[in-house]
Amino acid sequence: MSISRFNAVEKASNRKAVEAVIPDRKVSDYYGENVFNRKAMKKYLSKETYKALTHSIDNGTSIDREIANHVAAGMRMWALEKGVTHYTHWFQPLTDGTAEKHDAFVEHDGNGGMIEEFSGKLLVQQEPDASSFPNGGLRNTFEARGYSAWDPSSPAFIVDDTLCIPTVFIAYTGEALDYKTPLIRSVEALSKAAKEVCNFFDEEVNSVTCFLGWEQEYFLVDEDLYSARPDLSLTERTLLGHESAKNQQLDDHYFGSIPSRVQEFMKDLETECYKLGIPVKTRHNEVAPNQFELAPIYEECNLANDHNQLLMSVMRRVAGRHNFRVLLHEKPFMGVNGSGKHCNWSMGTDNGKNLFSPGKNREDNLRFITFVVNTLMAVYKYNALLKASIASASNAYRLGANEAPPAIISSFLGSQITEVLDRFENSSIEDAIEVDDKKRLSLGFGQIPELLLDNTDRNRTSPFAFTGNRFEFRAPGSSSNCGSAMLALNSAVAYQLMQFKQAVDALCAAGQSKEAAIFEVLKAYIKESKPIRFDGNGYSEEWKEEAARRGLDCESSIPLQYDAYLQPEVIEMFAATHVLNLKELEARNEVKWEIYIKKVQIEARVLGDLSLNHIIPVVIRYQALLLDNVAKLKKTFGEEEYNELSAEQRRLIRKIAGHINAVTKRVDEMIEARKKANKITDLRSKAIAYHDTVAPYLDEIREHIDELELMVDNQMWPLPKYRELLFIR
Repeated sequence: MSISRFNAVEKASNRKAVEAVIPDRKVSDYYGENVFNRKAMKKYLSKETYKALTHSIDNGTSIDREIANHVAAGMRMWALEKGVTHYTHWFQPLTDGTAEKHDAFVEHDGNGGMIEEFSGKLLVQQEPDASSFPNGGLRNTFEARGYSAWDPSSPAFIVDDTLCIPTVFIAYTGEALDYKTPLIRSVEALSKAAKEVCNFFDEEVNSVTCFLGWEQEYFLVDEDLYSARPDLSLTERTLLGHESAKNQQLDDHYFGSIPSRVQEFMKDLETECYKLGIPVKTRHNEVAPNQFELAPIYEECNLANDHNQLLMSVMRRVAGRHNFRVLLHEKPFMGVNGSGKHCNWSMGTDNGKNLFSPGKNREDNLRFITFVVNTLMAVYKYNALLKASIASASNAYRLGANEAPPAIISSFLGSQITEVLDRFENSSIEDAIEVDDKKRLSLGFGQIPELLLDNTDRNRTSPFAFTGNRFEFRAPGSSSNCGSAMLALNSAVAYQLMQFKQAVDALCAAGQSKEAAIFEVLKAYIKESKPIRFDGNGYSEEWKEEAARRGLDCESSIPLQYDAYLQPEVIEMFAATHVLNLKELEARNEVKWEIYIKKVQIEARVLGDLSLNHIIPVVIRYQALLLDNVAKLKKTFGEEEYNELSAEQRRLIRKIAGHINAVTKRVDEMIEARKKANKITDLRSKAIAYHDTVAPYLDEIREHIDELELMVDNQMWPLPKYRELLFIR
């Protein structure tokens, strides 16, 4: 069978598989059918077990082994009825991805046969090899033991034939080796601190929930074109490639009509998400060609983070059925927008109040200002930490590149909230506290309804913007684990709220009224945190200079940005909130430096291989054709006519020769720089060396190859070009 015929058969088979996946029924009929949610719990657990499990989930209490055995039995029964044969502890190591080891539901029955078995012990705990995952020196090869432990607050789910149990992952010595463990700790710290501050205004508040709504941006490329690009296959980004004559400059892709082939992928993806209880709601074209976005309804932070991690693996699996590859790299194509993962973050009380929404009375508005101002204080004090929490080798290509927020953390509030805080700073306790939730705007057209305006505009250059009833952290990268940014933000705000409560309590103990004490502390905080507030153009050079004058962190080196985790005030903050101890922080930095080194190292190796084994040989062959043609011209025409006819070709040959020499010279220099850096044993110093001495060659080499792409015969060029990669047909 020919390759083209084989591909046609394969694609037809994929279409049939897709048609079988997309159900002909309402979403509400099958939403969460592959999740051991409360509906399934009620059906497969006894009343006593159901009550104990839901109490644990709702109140954060532990589950004893007897209850765990009952839960495991019900979970096994549910899973077996759905054709499941295996189970796995599903966890989130420090790779930004997920990990799983599948075990079958089988044990010897003692009579030479097998029985399906799944006990509470297997549900609650497993032992992955901790030394084989990034651990920053917490585990050696000869000290491999680690534990994964069930997280009941995130429901188990089924993927294919496997029951997946969300778990934390810790070392034998107790340190966290994942993102989920410190994220849960940060959620608990924030809930406790926020609840105590809420009680200043409403003593009936018993708990505060942290909410997260992520927006996932991604690219799609054709499977065959992806496979023909070694750089995409090995690094998830194009290390070379001249930009297409047409890309995003006409602004015609953003919110445009979704290509039919992409829409089929999206429908398939949404179906899989709904079955897994991921509440995806929004889909649309993004700014760059082949770039898209989806976003869910907001959920509790830990569950939302699990759902985002699960989504990324589901996207990759579903894309294959449509002959696509999903690119989650922050900057897969130069010259067009990169992809982020905006994290919309808010807090709500158990009696239904959003802590970032203005109220209808003085007390509610004072509560609103309290939480906005304390968040600003946390972002101001720990702006370097928040930047470090989203820093990576891949996100560095995106941040500040005229489509994403700059690599300087600031907060946009909008004119109305800014005015409220400025007025509050200069007010007395007797003054009214007024915050408009919505304003009305009439467009003057009879058939157009009156619009309700939010209390802020939008500022796409702001990394941390207030957007009406939440803050939007826009800096995280599309491939990252949201948990990294969220645990830093939750912890910083929790610690700040703890300090706020201490300050207010101290003033009250000195004789001030509660409201007067709150006023005094907030006014001081508003003044102190002013440097973090910026509503202007974050891309401008003037802002970079102004940010430095304000004392904000302006470090541009990724390895040096990670130093923020080990600042004394950050160590103190994480210790006070019980989120990460010093040993865990040091280990995570070791992991971050090592990952940075390896990513730059891989890109350098791939680009060197592409340059010397793919590009240069083709360029030399094309140059030989030109030389042959020039020689024939000289034989055919006289000296004067030859000089005239061959001038442009000879000039082109010289330019090609210059670029060939530049590429080979710089590849050799890059290899030597890498060898020198590899001799460094200290990971921080090694990462700095890779950033300073190896990474710059990636852009230098690319510049010459991209020029060659415009000169060499299109049919000879060995790799698919941007104009092919960026437009789905």
